[in-house]
Amino acid sequence: MTLPDETAADRERALDARLARAARSGDTKSLASLIERHQPRVYRMCLRVTGNEEAAAEATQDALLRAVRAIATFDERAQFSTWITRIAINACFSRARSEKLRRHASLDASIHSSRPSAAGPAGDTQTFADSLPGREQTAHSSVEKTEEQHRLLGALAQLDFEARTILVLRDGHDLEYEQIASMLGIAIGTVKSRLFRARVALRELMEESGDRATDQATDQAGDRP
Repeated sequence: MTLPDETAADRERALDARLARAARSGDTKSLASLIERHQPRVYRMCLRVTGNEEAAAEATQDALLRAVRAIATFDERAQFSTWITRIAINACFSRARSEKLRRHASLDASIHSSRPSAAGPAGDTQTFADSLPGREQTAHSSVEKTEEQHRLLGALAQLDFEARTILVLRDGHDLEYEQIASMLGIAIGTVKSRLFRARVALRELMEESGDRATDQATDQAGDRP
């Protein structure tokens, strides 16, 4: 029975709670349903944080596996969506740290090697904009909106990992400051200050991108007969 003031979000949280409770008791079908429900959301978040489809897929798989293994530790006082988001963020951070170590190792090897390397730059070069085909699109999206999304995701990809993560959690998933602070292991005041700086940096990058787009459009118009 649906209560008069019950929202869709309330029903989703209630379903999550029931499935999680059953999963903690050893019900594998409930656990599978719970993971299946949240897999798309986890992937979208990982995609925005990593900016790369392959990296997002790996982080998602890692996060879901961690969630399955740790389901017995889930505290029902928290929302399951918040709990699994925290796990996904940790998976993304773990991958970012591993990638950083690999880059350093690759750089050290290049410095000490006498042979020229034919390999390209270390790390992934695909940006958020390159990942747009994997994002949800509406049938009525305009060309202008698509271009704006490309510029936004391209600008996000230029931010450092932590700034991008805070923006995704706060502006993309509308999490509370307390939740973000808990996930990242930092103070609420630190979340607010870093979020402010991240928004300023993103706005500046968006403005620069817009100026370049305007200049290109002007140049193309000038080349027409």
